[in-house]
Amino acid sequence: MAVREEKITVVHMMQLSENQTRVSERTLEYLLSDSLTSSLCVNIDKGTETWVVAGMLVQYLESFTDSVVVRDNMTPIGLIGGKEIIEGILENPTNSFFNRKVEEIMSSKIVKISKYHTLEELLYRWMQTRRAFAVIDNEFFDYSAISAKKLLEIGKRCKTEIAISDIPKKTVVTFTKDQTVGDVINSMLKNKTRKLLLEGSNQYINDRLIIEKISEDLKYLNDVRNFLDFPMTAFNLLEAKVVSENLTLPELSKMMLDMAYPYVIYQNQVVSPWDVCLILLSEDLKDYQT
Repeated sequence: MAVREEKITVVHMMQLSENQTRVSERTLEYLLSDSLTSSLCVNIDKGTETWVVAGMLVQYLESFTDSVVVRDNMTPIGLIGGKEIIEGILENPTNSFFNRKVEEIMSSKIVKISKYHTLEELLYRWMQTRRAFAVIDNEFFDYSAISAKKLLEIGKRCKTEIAISDIPKKTVVTFTKDQTVGDVINSMLKNKTRKLLLEGSNQYINDRLIIEKISEDLKYLNDVRNFLDFPMTAFNLLEAKVVSENLTLPELSKMMLDMAYPYVIYQNQVVSPWDVCLILLSEDLKDYQT
């Protein structure tokens, strides 16, 4: 009987200790035990021309993979996301940019993590690189991707009353239809954002839509002149989901997980997956359902 009581006491103490630990202090293995390596990296070989990766990004930006990993044989040597493409276009808005090799435009800052890293460690490394993307070894002797959208799975499992109104508000960067695509790209880079809201609406432009226009309609700027002077009326826009209810973190995360391109407006506040990642650092987040 004494042994049984001792076992119950130990289990109870472990549960108390777990409940006192912030979600951000727990390991990725604990938080994403059933899906940590489920999103395989999307790769491209060194030596490939940039137009190939631009076409791939139209499919993968803002997904669970979000960036494309450049490899030399099997070794990851760099990343290409929307930022590398729009920066390159701003510098050289011609077809010749897309003939460059991927290793010439990639970012060499790759965050490599293990299942033993904590959520807090991952997020702080993302803050340093200013890119919400990491690679992790998987059971296939390869690499899987961890993105901001992936971490919505953690937000969904938190037991909390923290709501959208508790997420720190940020300045909403807007554009108007009489601006040019050059104006918009400059604004994205200056304000370190991938999305701009159309003034007075819930419609927005992002890096993916710009790259889509270039790759699918303009054939990678072949025989196109003065691309940066194109009016924004020439571009398709997406609509952010407007919600009237002050959703809790789990409700918000679940909703955004189900969206192809997660972006939410509540009153005068816009919320992206990165905003959810930041609130996961809260000292008030302790209860979690694995």
